[in-house]
Amino acid sequence: MDNDQIQNLALGERVKELTCLYRLARLAECSGSPLSEILQDAVELLPPAWRYPEWTAGRIVFDGQAYVTAGFREDGRVQSAPIWINGHRRGRIEIVYLGDPPAEQGDPFLKEEHNLLDAVARQLALIIERRQSEEDRLRLQDQLRHADRLATLGQLAAGIAHELNEPLGNILGFAQLAQKHRDLPSAIGQDLAKIVATCLHARQIINNLLLYSRQMPARKAGLNLNGVVEEALGLLERRCTENGINIVRHLSADLPQITADASQLCQVVVDLAVNAVQAMPDGGVLEITTGSSGDHVLLAVQDNGIGMSEAVLKEIFVPFFTTKEVNKGTGLGLPVVHGIVTAHGGTIRVQSAPGQGARFEIELPADLAEQTHGDRMDDRPE
Repeated sequence: MDNDQIQNLALGERVKELTCLYRLARLAECSGSPLSEILQDAVELLPPAWRYPEWTAGRIVFDGQAYVTAGFREDGRVQSAPIWINGHRRGRIEIVYLGDPPAEQGDPFLKEEHNLLDAVARQLALIIERRQSEEDRLRLQDQLRHADRLATLGQLAAGIAHELNEPLGNILGFAQLAQKHRDLPSAIGQDLAKIVATCLHARQIINNLLLYSRQMPARKAGLNLNGVVEEALGLLERRCTENGINIVRHLSADLPQITADASQLCQVVVDLAVNAVQAMPDGGVLEITTGSSGDHVLLAVQDNGIGMSEAVLKEIFVPFFTTKEVNKGTGLGLPVVHGIVTAHGGTIRVQSAPGQGARFEIELPADLAEQTHGDRMDDRPE
């Protein structure tokens, strides 16, 4: 082979390398495409850039997921380069020669091909980092929009609650006063009883609005969470029995004390339990678990009901969102639970899937001065 042929061959190889990198750069501009699609398109660009494309196959492995070209197998001559993302090795790119291409003795891959594979690995890392940064930015924007919406709804809820409180109190007061009339006809007495019951229900909704907007001050004192759980379940035992629901308690015998508003935490347990009961229309099991971990007291409420989809899970703490029929839910129960828990310095997590029930887990800060070595959730009695 004369010098002109060698130069033409080298020039051809260089053109293939630059074409590969150019097309890879174009892929990086496909911001709307899923990352899996970009990686599959990227691996298809590799074989044509190598000296013997008809013998070449490629594979990209990222986070355990493989993207391969047709005919790829691991028993050929392999060239590999790692994919590093933010200092962590997350995958690799592999080029394999299938069969025995007409190459010189020793390493069948050119030095330029090693350099190209390293360049492709770096370019892919930049694409992935840019994609993940964009996803993080969009997720943060969504969280900020969600927080802003909650704050706005909180202000609106507080305003509505205060405006309704006074006229509702007057209606309730006059209805209760009329009930005390000596010669009250029976039919009118029944109507007044309905007015009072409706007013009390409306007042509870207003209290929920005030709790959600944190306009109602908490009266905190030292308490044991088990006592709150027992009080709440005492209010629900009959309803659960009537609906064929078995309550199973896993209450730690040695819980650290917490500082909290007992009535508000009781409402948390009641709301979560009622939510579970409504999710088990044909009966089931309601499990209540308490325990401790480090400097936190833990509460879990679990059912084996209908469960929730991922779309519903994203909305359950948004005020007035409900999947229940009209007049069967206000959409305030879980937002109030979230508001009470966060106002107590705690956190709440939810695990659920359609047909697999739901599990709400709450962590509340323990009183360190009073804390003893409580049981962990994992060590709860069976």
